Amino acid sequence: MMDWRKQEHVGLKVEADGHTAVVTLDNPPAHTWTVHSLSALRDLIGALNADTSIYALVITGGGEKFFSAGADLKQFASGDKALAREAARRFGEAFEALSGFRGVSIAAINGYAMGGGLECALACDLRIIEEHAQVALPEATVGLLPCAGGTQNLPRLVGEGWAKRMILLGERIDADTAVRIGLAEEKVGKGEAKALALEWANKAGKQSPSSVAACKTLVQATRSGISHASALVAEREAFVDLFDRADQGEGVNAFLEKRAPQWKNA
Repeated sequence: MMDWRKQEHVGLKVEADGHTAVVTLDNPPAHTWTVHSLSALRDLIGALNADTSIYALVITGGGEKFFSAGADLKQFASGDKALAREAARRFGEAFEALSGFRGVSIAAINGYAMGGGLECALACDLRIIEEHAQVALPEATVGLLPCAGGTQNLPRLVGEGWAKRMILLGERIDADTAVRIGLAEEKVGKGEAKALALEWANKAGKQSPSSVAACKTLVQATRSGISHASALVAEREAFVDLFDRADQGEGVNAFLEKRAPQWKNA
């Protein structure tokens, strides 16, 4: 696979910061998603999964006003169902790939996150929101609905009541409310989300990447309706499977030898 650092990613700016990939949404002025940028994100996640030197992913918006305003509604003005189907498929592919990223993904919400913009953040593991940012899923206001995981991921974070307020009533919420209801894990000042996201990514980098990937899979399995008993069996088996990884021996021995572990993601 080609080095993702050297490839062009439509609508995205991508750089490496140590073991973290930093993705900046870049389709001014509002960083709306297109079928091309969604495909670019899907392909990028695939490349990052294949790069064992990458442990974490940070996503933010360019500038100070927008994280992402979601889909460009102009593409739906004609009422063409074929175009709608393709857009829905691309959104699903991109954000399901993001949700399935093997490392820790962090959304640094630095401005408005509307519709597909918020759904991108919802597909991440963690969310940091700046004090001036606002978020919403306003699709029903224009005769549409959230088709990139919004109706499924939002209730899991904030509960059915708040999800219905945001989706059925079109409520836009501020940063304080986002943190209070569990939509975001932390609120920071303007321009500070990316720095904290990188700090969190660095914390993730101190964990065994193979352990993190296994834990993330187990936590997200709670979404699928698997029985509690079966999940506990899977947890124990995943624990034993880590003993096939070099990082297991490195982690335990580093602790016993009172030194920092040197992870190989192997």
